[in-house]
Amino acid sequence: MEKASPSKRPRYDAAFRAEALRLASESRSTLAAARALNINAKLLYQWQKAAQQPLPADPHEAAEVRALRAQVRRQAQELEILKKAIAIFSHPPTP
Repeated sequence: MEKASPSKRPRYDAAFRAEALRLASESRSTLAAARALNINAKLLYQWQKAAQQPLPADPHEAAEVRALRAQVRRQAQELEILKKAIAIFSHPPTP
């Protein structure tokens, strides 16, 4: 771990992160592991989240994954709009 000046936030190397993740997985709570390592619990949660996400090997594949996720979001929004339209038009008109 490399300590920075008080005005800058500390930077942690990959070995420290790996050890922190190992300790968090072995302990009962991530918060307890963060306290034991004297780091912010939010930082440890971020490291855990990043470690769980698979990394695409190819940059083109990563771009494709981003595009596909955006497409899924758009289609989910379109589906919600269509569901609302069906609900509106399925009610008989009131005189």
